[in-house]
This record gives sequence, C-alpha cells and structure tokens, in this order.
Amino acid sequence: MKSADRGILSEHDLKKTSNKIVYGIMVLVIIIMVLTMLYPISMTMFNGLKSNQEVNSFPPHFIPQEWHFENLSKALEYMDLPMYLRNTLYIFAGNMIVTLVVLGMASFSISRMNVPYKKAFYFFFLMTLFIPASSYMIPNFVNLKELGLLNQYAAFWLPAGANTFYFLLLKNFFDGIHPEIFEAARIDGASEPRSFFMIAVPLSIPIFATLAIFIFSTAWNDWFWPSLVMHSEEKYTLATAVYKYVINVRALNTNIKFAILFIVTLPPVIVFLIFQKFIMRGVALSAVKG
Repeated sequence: MKSADRGILSEHDLKKTSNKIVYGIMVLVIIIMVLTMLYPISMTMFNGLKSNQEVNSFPPHFIPQEWHFENLSKALEYMDLPMYLRNTLYIFAGNMIVTLVVLGMASFSISRMNVPYKKAFYFFFLMTLFIPASSYMIPNFVNLKELGLLNQYAAFWLPAGANTFYFLLLKNFFDGIHPEIFEAARIDGASEPRSFFMIAVPLSIPIFATLAIFIFSTAWNDWFWPSLVMHSEEKYTLATAVYKYVINVRALNTNIKFAILFIVTLPPVIVFLIFQKFIMRGVALSAVKG
C-alpha cells in the first residue's frame, strides 16, 4: 500500500494542544479569506436576480425573495456583449502571439545563446520592474500617437513585446531546460530559431499556458488603457464598455447592472478554475532567481 505524503503537521504533532490552536487559527483565517473572496461574486449574482425594488430596499436581503432570471436576458439585450468580447479576444490573441514570438525569442537568446553582456541585459530588465507603470504610460501614449496607432489593436500588441515580467518568467524557465538538448540539436545542424520553435516551445507549454492566463486576465480586466487609446465604440473592450455604459449610467436599473457585471465576471473565474494547475506549475518552475 502506498504511504501518504507527510504534511507539515503529522498526527503526532496534532495531539499537542499548542499545535491544535495554531492549526485551528490557520483554518479559520483560510475560511475567512474564502468567504471574503466569494462574497462579492455571490452578492453580484444574487442582486442580478432580484427585482430593482428589492435591490434598492432597506434593510437589504442577501438571498432574493423572488428570483428574476429574465434579468440575464435583459442584460444581454442591453449592450452588444459579443462585439466587445470579440474586441477583447483580438487583443488577447495579438498580445499572446507577440509574447510568444518577441519575448520568447528574446528570453531564449539571453538564456541559451552566447549573447555579449547578457548578464548586464538581464539585470537591466530586472531593474525596470521597479519603475511604476504610471510613469511610462504618457510616453507610450505619445509614441503610439506619433506612429499613428491610436484606435488600432496594435496599440496593445506593440507594448506587449516589452513586458519585463513575462520576459523574466520565460528566461528563467528556459534556464531550467537541460542545455544538452540544444547542443544535440546544433550538432544535427538545427539553427537557433528552429531550436526555439521545435524544442524550446514544445517543452515550455506550462509557462506559456500560465502566461496565456495572465494575458487573458489583463485583457479582460483592463479598462483605462483601452479607453485612452480606443476612440470608436466598435473597438471598445468589454471592460471599457462596462465602465462607460454600465457603471457610469444612472438611468439603468441597478439589478440589470448587477446582472451584466455577473455575466462579465463568469468567464475569468471559469478560465482560472480550469487552468489553475498551469498557474501554480508555471510560477513554481519559473520563479525569478537571483
């Protein structure tokens, strides 16, 4: 019979009163954290299924007294969610391709090729993590304006090729791949680009899956940058459309607002629940080293 893996505390350790108290406090803290994370989602869902009068009633009721599932269909009819979803997926797909090609090849060259002063490049990229994003937002906007890329999807794809955090994740993941594999490929006559696409990329599925989730989450949640560079309604992302046409609109019933917000909340939660193992594995395998 296969023995179970030993945890932090064994059965003998749990017999001690002090360990029981500490363990109980840990479990209590975890339960509180879970409840605080589930409360906003459940509150949004229940308010989206109430009547508008019940949502604005006092004292409030957490569980709806009357269920109004028709609010979900009204929410879908209020705004063109498929169009905004398509725009968001365009941005995600472009950012993912740029990350794979530009950041992937750049990190691979720093990790596996004899690039002069590659340690200096590595520490330079590492230092840029300490620069707040708000400090280079205006220069990015000015550069995109001068290039004529405003109101274009390229306004998202071009900056995606300069994400230092993703670069360091990929670089440290490539460092963990055995160099003998690439040396054997060079002996067989494979070029560096072919080694990258035929060897490094297939072996890096966990980290690219992790980055895909991060990029999807950013494209889904970001509303400020799209509202800054996109000037036409037909190119708004889902988050920008929700901010402009749901959050800032007073004439819309509150229960319909909550129904729209609940519908928009579901996809990222489902994506995370399905691919959470890739997040944990990718972050563990690509932890930034000193």
